[in-house]
Amino acid sequence: MPAATTTSAPIADQAALVRIGAKVRARLAADPATYHVACEQAEIYSVADFLSPAECARLMAMIDQVARPSPVYDGPAGAAYRSSYSGDVDPGDSFVQMIERRICDLMGIDQRWSETFQGQRYLPEQEFQGHYDWYDTTATYWAGETRRGGQRSWTAMAWLNEVEEGGETRFTRLGIGFPPQAGTLLMWNNALPDGRPNPDVLHAGMPVVKGVKYVVTKWFRTRRWS
Repeated sequence: MPAATTTSAPIADQAALVRIGAKVRARLAADPATYHVACEQAEIYSVADFLSPAECARLMAMIDQVARPSPVYDGPAGAAYRSSYSGDVDPGDSFVQMIERRICDLMGIDQRWSETFQGQRYLPEQEFQGHYDWYDTTATYWAGETRRGGQRSWTAMAWLNEVEEGGETRFTRLGIGFPPQAGTLLMWNNALPDGRPNPDVLHAGMPVVKGVKYVVTKWFRTRRWS
C-alpha cells in the first residue's frame, strides 16, 4: 500500500470505479445488518458479528503461521511507518474461501476481482501510519498494478480480537476512529462517487499500547486481479 501522499495523476479506471461504487452502495443500503457510518466525505460501512469467535480464532492461528515484516510499496519491508507483521492466508483453503465468498456476496463484487486475503498482526508499539489503499498512478509500481487488476475500489477489513489498549483504525482527515471489535467487518470506498480517488480516506492503524491486534483485509480491484 502506498504511504500517505496526494496525487495529481490522470484518473485511472474512473468509469469502473463509478460503476462498482454504485453497485456496492446499493447492495449495502439494502442490507439491514449493514450500518452506514454518518460521514459526508467518505462511504464507510460496518457489520457487527460478521465473523464468529471460532472463525476469528482460526484466522488468527493462520496469520501466526504466515506473518512476516509487513511490505510497503515505496520502501523496504518493516519501514518505520508500517511496523506490523502480515502475510497472505492460504487462498486454496476451503475455510478461507468461505469467508471470502461471504464478504464478496455481501458487497456484490465478483470474487475474482479481489486480492488474496491478507492477515496482519500488531504487537505493542507497532502501527501503520497514515496511508491510502488506492494507488498513486505516478508511482513506479503502477505499471505493474494496472496489469494486475487496476485501481483499488473498495477495502473490507475485519478485526479478529479485542485489544487491551490502543490499535484504533483512524481516518485521520475525517476525525473518525474505530477501536478493534472482534468479528466486526469495516468496509469503505476508496473512490468518490465520480470515480476520483478520495483524499479523505487517509487512514492509520494506530499503535497498539497493550496486547496484540489481529485483522484480515481484502482489497477489491476494478477488474480481475492476477
